[in-house]
Amino acid sequence: MAGVELENGKNASVPFGDIPVIDISLLNNSSSSEVLDKLRSALSSWGCFQAVNHGIENSLLEEVRGVSKEFFQLPMTEKQKYARKTGQCDGYGNDMILFQNQTLDWNDRLYLLVSPEDDRKLEYWPQNPQSFRRILNEYSAKIQQVEEHLLKFMARSLCLEEDCFSRKFGKRRLIEARFNYYPLCPRPDLALGFKPHGDGSAITFLLQDKEVEGLQVLKDDQWFHVPIIPCALFVIVGDQMEITTNGIFKSPVHTALTNSNKARHTMAIFSTPEPGKVIEPLGELISDKRPRLYKAITDYMDTYFDFIQQAKRPIDAVKI
Repeated sequence: MAGVELENGKNASVPFGDIPVIDISLLNNSSSSEVLDKLRSALSSWGCFQAVNHGIENSLLEEVRGVSKEFFQLPMTEKQKYARKTGQCDGYGNDMILFQNQTLDWNDRLYLLVSPEDDRKLEYWPQNPQSFRRILNEYSAKIQQVEEHLLKFMARSLCLEEDCFSRKFGKRRLIEARFNYYPLCPRPDLALGFKPHGDGSAITFLLQDKEVEGLQVLKDDQWFHVPIIPCALFVIVGDQMEITTNGIFKSPVHTALTNSNKARHTMAIFSTPEPGKVIEPLGELISDKRPRLYKAITDYMDTYFDFIQQAKRPIDAVKI
């Protein structure tokens, strides 16, 4: 891939994956059964896809990438104004230390709750760069439009009522943003940018660095590099969607490599069910041929981070 820098860390020799590419604009077509089939196939095999023609202007994607780089390049004294407090998720920092001998990720991050708006902790929203808040507001609003659109067609692909997932996950779903910075690593063979994990969300939207590779996805016990498509959104099924679809849609394990030559920036937006919602397999997706695979759980994220830091998959605790 011309113009792209490939990481030289762990698993750097693995092949590029044939990640499905889905044209979101085609889902509006009244005769979109072929696209719906492709969507279902992507989410049940890979658990992820590259979304193109999603309706978000490339200029806005560039602004998101730019403001992320600007923030992480600020002096530490400036970034520390937004430092995460002990026991909190929101704010600037790096991997939370929850256990002895825990393997730490080689990255800095800025984590912010975006929606519901009345729950925002604006003291953690940078005012430097000056455009940060405006850009995050604009981008997150656009992502929420894409999310509503996708949830509808994900339901249709399973022959469910199109508002099925929206109702299940609630009107006050949590929309959270995480800006990620992977600095140069002197020993990329010994460190990962982000340890292998599945997302605890219902659905995740990742904006990749447009020049530096680093994301890998596990499929059928084989790691694959995720290619860069600069204008695409990388859409990932989260654990809570896997539970809700009774395992039809897969929450893929993925990881991020480190690099000794190039720093890398990404930005993820997570859509997570409204707190207090019971997440369990939909009755329409349980049958004699496909028995119930998961227990009911409330506030899945309460235990998610504990499992992740112990290198365990939280979703395994919910399996029957």
